[in-house]
Amino acid sequence: MTESVRQCARELGFDDCRFTTAEPPVSGTRFQDWLAQGRQGEMAYLERNAHKRIDPSRVLPGARSVIALAACYAGDDPAQRETDVEAPRRMPPPPSRPTGLVARYARFADYHEVLGERLSRLAHFVDQLGGSETRSLWYVDTGPILERDLAQRAGLGFIGKHTNLVSRRLGNWIFLAEILTTLELTPDAAETNRCGSCRRCLAACPTGAITAPFQLDARLCISYLTIELKGPIPPPLRPAIGNRISGCDDCLAACPWNRFGREGPLMKASAKAELTTPDLVELLALDEAQFKARFAGTPMVRTKRRGLLRNVCVALGNSGDTGALPALERAATDPEPLIAEHARWAIAQLAR
Repeated sequence: MTESVRQCARELGFDDCRFTTAEPPVSGTRFQDWLAQGRQGEMAYLERNAHKRIDPSRVLPGARSVIALAACYAGDDPAQRETDVEAPRRMPPPPSRPTGLVARYARFADYHEVLGERLSRLAHFVDQLGGSETRSLWYVDTGPILERDLAQRAGLGFIGKHTNLVSRRLGNWIFLAEILTTLELTPDAAETNRCGSCRRCLAACPTGAITAPFQLDARLCISYLTIELKGPIPPPLRPAIGNRISGCDDCLAACPWNRFGREGPLMKASAKAELTTPDLVELLALDEAQFKARFAGTPMVRTKRRGLLRNVCVALGNSGDTGALPALERAATDPEPLIAEHARWAIAQLAR
């Protein structure tokens, strides 16, 4: 049955498919300690459903197996992947107008939708394979489970020092997805950590959010600050954000395992080149309707207009381009206080 499921996953476009039991991951205690330290910031949902995250049987009663899947979103340029490790230190030539940087995963149609449609079909196949008594649940980055820990136990990859999953075959440009099922499937061997003495991801983090190997303080992470945080970005952290307006890839780009990555079939057709380095002044002029029209069906909608334009103001303040002042002065009168405050900060930065 495992080979039948694996073959179906390949046909649906997934780049890897592995299996593990539905036993609670041994990392549950570390996760609870992390929550107790408050390192999750404002992500209250992590604490609210922590009891489910540490025990898959509380998510799906009677669960016996977890199917861990990966979909690669690496670019199609092998030379770029070979030099990803140098990316945080390279300075591109300045554009004619300041542009923002969007994390690589967000330069596609919403991966929840792209992967979810295939996962639904795979879960249906599993239920048919197991018979009428089989029940399955699937998740793409949304379920109350410790997906990276389960993926490591399934042999999909290992959790690197940056706390993300690293695949020896795919690097760390991968989306994870899971199917919990009551069907008993033969588990694969767990993967072991292969970071060795490498500390490139720690050195690459602009804000020091990776406080030690395998330890992340989300409150300092640029991905958290630009996406999950709903209020003001702490002023001391704003300069380190640079021109990043949605997420951050620096710790992922520094990983030498990326040289083995490849472009996956599922995400290739969903790429949106216009999201790679968008014009910041143009973004700052978007009203609510224009924001929704431009980013509909992409991960960018998650921040909402107020969050994205907050980030755009910070990026413009860090740009050193005084040509952005008229746009920032207009944004300083925006009805949304969050945008107006960050625009005033950016104006002060440029005035220096």
